Amino acid sequence: MPTTRVKNKQTAHEFAHTVHETTHENVDNLIAEYVHEDVQWHGPAPVDTLAGRSELVSEFWEPLLKAFPDLEKNDYILFAGEFEGDEWVCATGNLVGTFENDWLDIPATGHATWIRYGDFHRFEDGKIAETRTIVDVLDVLRQAGYQFVPSLAPEVVIPGPTTQDGILLDEQDEEDTQQTMELVEGMLFDGLNSYEEEGLENMGMERYWHEDFMWYGPAGIGSTRGIDGFQEFHQNPFLRAFPDREVGHHDSRIAEGNFCASTGWPAVVGTHLGDGWLGLPATGNSTDMRVIDVWRREGDLLAENWVFIDMIDLLNQLGVDVFERLRENPRSVRRSPAP
Repeated sequence: MPTTRVKNKQTAHEFAHTVHETTHENVDNLIAEYVHEDVQWHGPAPVDTLAGRSELVSEFWEPLLKAFPDLEKNDYILFAGEFEGDEWVCATGNLVGTFENDWLDIPATGHATWIRYGDFHRFEDGKIAETRTIVDVLDVLRQAGYQFVPSLAPEVVIPGPTTQDGILLDEQDEEDTQQTMELVEGMLFDGLNSYEEEGLENMGMERYWHEDFMWYGPAGIGSTRGIDGFQEFHQNPFLRAFPDREVGHHDSRIAEGNFCASTGWPAVVGTHLGDGWLGLPATGNSTDMRVIDVWRREGDLLAENWVFIDMIDLLNQLGVDVFERLRENPRSVRRSPAP
């Protein structure tokens, strides 16, 4: 007999596959089959928090499927674990569809569009009772031809694991799982949080990361390769902007096999004290960041990191209302549609 954890993973994966068979007219049936009636759903700005199936259907899934009628939900990583007594499933991949009708005030392009997503699902009695999800709304804007901030690193369609082994539908080795969790927790709590005492050069990232590791960031930041690339194009500018930032405020943190993930609403807090990140001057504002992180361990080090930040929400906190700018003066941010 499959364990509860295996059943939950299978349910989450089936839900993703079934999206392609669903339209905005019957998506309520999909949600009723897989989602708890009183689901708590925490999503990205401008959708934010929804309560119950009805709101989830009307405020998120119906508009999304109207905009992208041929939508697919393609997991390339999926695994599960327990956090503080609750069973969670983490999944990430790309929603892919033709942008046929406007979505969230973003003008439709008629083109294929890739929407990155990171999901954390908490299960009760075989159904999804809570979801924390980030879809990269800023990247949809980029693909539609709108640029709000200058990215230091390339913004690309993010791939799955280089090992092509991210869908963990079966039980995994407990020793592998423990090794992965210990490595990630060491990196988070002993490495990243040591900046104020040790400085960037002495944080010892080589203890945790492969020399050529891949860091897949959100739109506005981009993706980097290697410790040097990560520090030059993301970590150093980010730490200058938020020198007092703290990481590790997690609503869930799970590992299974060679994969680990965490999420927090917020997961990172800090004060915007330095100029330049995202091309913005320092505001002095206190900020909190909704984040999902997914890591893949290879041997004794981390090889890949998929990073989701609710950039629309964060930019709002820094005084940049992306959708207000889009509505009031779209020509000021319009450029040629992204490839």
